[in-house]
Amino acid sequence: MTDTTARHPFDDALELETLSPGLYLGRTSAPYNNMVGPFGGLTAATFLRAIERHPDHLGDPVSLTINFAGPVTEGEFEISTRAVRTNRSNQHWYLELSQDGVVATTATAVFGTRRETWNDAEASPPSVPAPSEVKAGGFPDFIAWARNYEMRFTAGALNEEESADSTISLWVRDFPSRALDFASLTSMCDIFYPRIFQRRGKYVPAGTISLTIHYFATSEDLAKQSDSYVLAHAHSRRFNRGYFDQSAELWGSDESLLATSHQVVYYKD
Repeated sequence: MTDTTARHPFDDALELETLSPGLYLGRTSAPYNNMVGPFGGLTAATFLRAIERHPDHLGDPVSLTINFAGPVTEGEFEISTRAVRTNRSNQHWYLELSQDGVVATTATAVFGTRRETWNDAEASPPSVPAPSEVKAGGFPDFIAWARNYEMRFTAGALNEEESADSTISLWVRDFPSRALDFASLTSMCDIFYPRIFQRRGKYVPAGTISLTIHYFATSEDLAKQSDSYVLAHAHSRRFNRGYFDQSAELWGSDESLLATSHQVVYYKD
C-alpha cells in the first residue's frame, strides 16, 4: 500500500529554515548530489523556493539567473534574499548562497503578475515518439540526482561515441511522480548532461557558470500538467576555448512551451 503522507524527496531537499526575514538556512541533499557538489538544478530550485517563502513576494516567476561563482560543499548553507524593487506588476530580487561566510552562488530573479493579453507562439515542439513508445533509461547509477527522475531519451542518450550534433531530447518527470510546480520546473531546466560529453563521447571536466530561465507557464498551466511527462529539448551553438553555450526548451504534455533556459558552461579537454 502506498504511503500518501510521505513527503517527496524533492520537497525534503528544498526544505528551508527561516533565520530572520529574508534569510534562510538550508542543507545539501545527498540524493541530489552530482559528480561534484549538488545538482545545479536543485540549487536553482532552492533559490526560487526562497523567494516563494518570502512574505513580501509578488506573483509567480518570470525569469531567474543563477551564477555559480564557486563550489557548494556538502552541509549547511544560507540564502539571503532581497527585493531590490517592487513595481505595480513585477518585482526584482537579488539572492546569495553562502557557506561559512563565503559566497558560492548568486542569483537575480523577476517575479510578476500575469494579465490577459494578445498571445501567440512561434516556437513548436520537436517531433518525437510518445513517452509510452520510448524505453526508460538515462544516466549511470553513480550520478545520484538522476535517480530522482524518470527519463526517456528520444535523442542524445549518454554513450561513449563522438557525435557531430549536440541535440538532445527526452521525456522527463520526477520519480516518484510528483505534480509539476515552479520549483520542479526550474530543476528540470538543468536536466541535461553537459553537451560536450555528447560531442566528445566521453566525460570531461565541465560545469555550468551561468544559467538563465525564462518562465512562460502560469500556475494554471502547471495545474493542468500535473505529474505528466515534460518534453525537454536542448542544443549548443559553439564550443570554443573552454566554453560552450546551451539553449533549451521545456514543453508540456499539451505541447505548450513551459520554459526556456540558456546557459554557459566551462570545459577542459
